[in-house]
Amino acid sequence: MPETKDNRRIFSLADVGRSIQKTISERYGSLYWVKAEMNKLNLYAHSGHCFPELLEKKDGKVVAEMRAVLWNSDYQRINRQFLDIVREPLKDGIMILMQASIHYDPLYGLSLKIHDIDPAYALGHLEREKQESLARLRKDGVFMKNKSLPFPQVPKRLAIISVESSKGYADFIQIIERNPWQYHFEMDLFPALLQGDRAADSIIAQLNAIRQQLTAYDVVLIIRGGGGEVGLSIYNNHTLADTIARFPLPIMTGIGHSTNETVSEMVAHRSAITPSELADFLIQHFHNFAEPVKHASRVLTERIPVLLGQEQQHLERLAGNIHLSVHHALRLHGEQLAHLEWAVRSGALAVLQRKRHILDEITRRLQQAGKIPSRESRIALDHIVRQIELMDPIHVLRRGYSITLSEDGKAILDPASLQKGMRIRTHLAMGTVDSTVNSTQPTANKLNPDKN
Repeated sequence: MPETKDNRRIFSLADVGRSIQKTISERYGSLYWVKAEMNKLNLYAHSGHCFPELLEKKDGKVVAEMRAVLWNSDYQRINRQFLDIVREPLKDGIMILMQASIHYDPLYGLSLKIHDIDPAYALGHLEREKQESLARLRKDGVFMKNKSLPFPQVPKRLAIISVESSKGYADFIQIIERNPWQYHFEMDLFPALLQGDRAADSIIAQLNAIRQQLTAYDVVLIIRGGGGEVGLSIYNNHTLADTIARFPLPIMTGIGHSTNETVSEMVAHRSAITPSELADFLIQHFHNFAEPVKHASRVLTERIPVLLGQEQQHLERLAGNIHLSVHHALRLHGEQLAHLEWAVRSGALAVLQRKRHILDEITRRLQQAGKIPSRESRIALDHIVRQIELMDPIHVLRRGYSITLSEDGKAILDPASLQKGMRIRTHLAMGTVDSTVNSTQPTANKLNPDKN
């Protein structure tokens, strides 16, 4: 009961608490459906009871906060529902729609007693976040950016974002290292958190680290073990998906689930359901390149001796043809040379005969004129005869001179009549020489062939 002093009613703290308790129990006697973010589940393992911390945020700021209680029996039932529907246990950091009653205790204060949680609401909230992220990526024009990058013909150097203790990572490494063809991959691990509130920032940080050494890698892999939809919600994070979409190397994901794709998987160059499937793909892609190379190597090994034999036969045939051609050309030019020599000799004899005929005619006329040449005249006449004999082309050739004829058989007197590339033939005392004109050079004072 309240005390009275100086006309003032004084209530104890317990009185106030009990009054609030009575008022709230009378005013809020029903069950209510309330949506909130479960910031912390606060499961106590020794009792099995949970004391969740509930939040409501607006524009990133907390606008309401309240404690709740979830007794062990209710928690076990609700958790089984989450495992069946969401395929994840009830956990921190998810939006929930809960059926709760409002309680006030003078000692523990205001709280919500959770009677039930709708697992479908958690999935629906995740789907809304996913669709909002997809819409932003498409609006920014980056949704297909990573997918459009050319995939390396031999993806040998792998940058892997995972956790070393992850089963999915262990399965991936085992398959890669035990591939039946013994293909060697170069792999570097970039450890990161793969689930929880900090996972997106952790993965983005490692992507930024890889970006600093792009030339060292062919592709980037994001690998983790299995999980349900709620655990995968971080892969619908817009910032993470945007970083993956804009990354300058092809990104491949194997984050271990068989349900709908996350946004990060949708924008990645390629996604696989499991890390094992991703390993099989890389090995097969490597094999698809290696097999044609091995086949080509075998074909070359088999074909080269055959090709060399064929080319050897071809060269031998060419050598035989060349030998026959040279022999035929030598015989043909020998006949032409003999004919030319005969022509030169015949021409020289004809010239000599004409000169002797002229000399005989001169002698006859002198005799007819009754003139008897003096001794000196006879000596001069004999000298002329000897000069005429010396003018025989054969004698001229034997003295070291030569006669050069054009292609039509005419004697060449002026180099200006020749052009570069023309064929000429030079007659010597002991044979002929065929030549091709490269250049001509007239003498400083040309000899006039019309002068004696």
